[in-house]
Amino acid sequence: MSSEVFWTALALVLVFEGLFPLLAPGNWRRTFLQLTQLRDGQLRFFGLCSLLLGLLLLWLVG
Repeated sequence: MSSEVFWTALALVLVFEGLFPLLAPGNWRRTFLQLTQLRDGQLRFFGLCSLLLGLLLLWLVG
C-alpha cells in the first residue's frame, strides 16, 4: 500500500466522521451520550464488529 492510499483513506474517514456532527449536532450529541452509558464489553463488541466489517470490505475490494 502506498502512502498516498493511506492518506486518502484517512482523509475519507475524517470526512465521514465529520458529517454527522455537522449535519445533526443534537442527534450526534445524544448518540455520543448514549455511547458513554455502554459497558466496556459492549463497546468492545461494537469495535470488533466495526473492525471485522472493515476488514471484510477491504478483502472484497482488494
